[in-house]
Amino acid sequence: MGYTMQMPLEDRYIMTRTELLGKLAVLLGGRSAEELTFQEITTGAQNDLEIATEIARRMVCEYGMSDRLGSLTYGRREGMVFLGRDIVEERNYSDQTAMMIDEEIQRIVQECHQRAKEILVQHKDRLKRLSDALLEKEVLDGDEAKRIIMADQPPEESTEDPGVSQPMPA
Repeated sequence: MGYTMQMPLEDRYIMTRTELLGKLAVLLGGRSAEELTFQEITTGAQNDLEIATEIARRMVCEYGMSDRLGSLTYGRREGMVFLGRDIVEERNYSDQTAMMIDEEIQRIVQECHQRAKEILVQHKDRLKRLSDALLEKEVLDGDEAKRIIMADQPPEESTEDPGVSQPMPA
């Protein structure tokens, strides 16, 4: 079983679309690695999938980051929480729009999943080194993981993230 925890580098209140798409690709990296390595998937990515789906939903419904649906928000959040009730979201759009929202969320997640797989295929040797280190040591911190991943890079290039932060087409 694996668990990846992303620590924020700084307090952030605003993220770009490119940053969110990169975050989705990172979240989907574990599932992608399973598919590539074992040609099988497990329940291990459940939380990552949940978070990725929620980010994609917010991109579409709250942040207006969908080319297909435009710079609009969908759904009104009712902030009053009563005993035993969660925050309620009022649906203020048609069934047709709901279907488009679902399709757009699915498209974003699928494209980021594919991007994660492409990055892992491109850097399969790094994935192998990292998985071998995890089998040996079980827990790695960020610096250790980075050293292992970047072991084949000259020192001046070792500070770069291997492909995750590059923009993805809309």
